[in-house]
Amino acid sequence: MNFQHILVRQHNKVGYLTLNRPEVLNSFNEQMHQEIILILDQWSFSQDIHTIVISGAGKGFCAGQDLTTRNKEVISAPDYDAGAALEKFYNPLILKITQMSKPVIAAVNGVAAGAGANLALSCDMVVAKQSARFIQSFCKVGLVPDAGGTWHLPHLVGLARAKGLAMLGDQLSAQQALNWGLIWEVYEDEAFEQNVIELAERLANQPSSSISLIKQALNHAPQNTLADQLQLERQFQRIAGHSDNYKEGVAAFMEKRKPQFN
Repeated sequence: MNFQHILVRQHNKVGYLTLNRPEVLNSFNEQMHQEIILILDQWSFSQDIHTIVISGAGKGFCAGQDLTTRNKEVISAPDYDAGAALEKFYNPLILKITQMSKPVIAAVNGVAAGAGANLALSCDMVVAKQSARFIQSFCKVGLVPDAGGTWHLPHLVGLARAKGLAMLGDQLSAQQALNWGLIWEVYEDEAFEQNVIELAERLANQPSSSISLIKQALNHAPQNTLADQLQLERQFQRIAGHSDNYKEGVAAFMEKRKPQFN
């Protein structure tokens, strides 16, 4: 399948999705949204894909919405609704990533601004180049954070830091993002791609049934009470205990060998 605004490839049970509008720092337009959703739909059902990596072509990860599509005539119209694009494109994309059973890694190779930053935060793991930057740039154009930013930020870094990032729109370095718990790891620029591949393949070789349940359990935790979460753990452990991966894991432990998970 040919795409205009994304690049895709598969290798060693990993699906690599690269946002490919480098001339505008991979900012979103409608077609790119549609292409991302299409490939994620396909990969969500593929038995050959266990982990997905999202990155950007060129110097940036994603600069958010392409504002060149928002000219003065468009935004001055009486019936203009800046939230319509969220309902049609951004919200389904964020929910797709968070609700799909497979883990998604954001490999932030450069600037991640606006909805691009929050696209990254919706992923299960975020790794970044040492030179990468995260910017909640919405306030600089008179908007509010979207693409899940107002949900993910306070859960990840606390309300005080979330408000500072959102209200000031300051750049956050990759190292500071790591220090604050916003992301999983920072890699040196020269070794970034190799480290991403190693992480993705390591995750792809984990027991897929277990990883799916872990993702669901942790995503439910912020809304659940402790009692609710304990019950969910009980439910998911029953499911995991009937899996072939559990049988293989126990057998490998007893036989002192490396497990071969599916």
